[in-house]
Amino acid sequence: MYAEILRNKSIIAEDEIMQKRAVKYLRKLVAEKEDSTRMTKEELFAKIDCAEKQTGKSFESVEEFDKYIRNL
Repeated sequence: MYAEILRNKSIIAEDEIMQKRAVKYLRKLVAEKEDSTRMTKEELFAKIDCAEKQTGKSFESVEEFDKYIRNL
């Protein structure tokens, strides 16, 4: 795999526009790796499914909700 990266790097090195696109894409990849909040669609849907199975709580007013939150 490293050899393929080097081969492609030498091709990209000849074209400034391709260099800019490669750098932009590499920055995006690094940002994705560093962002611990990112998740796959499957993970997101699993969390939604889990949340839908839980019982909910209703509040009659904002004050009632506020009181509940403050007593947690």
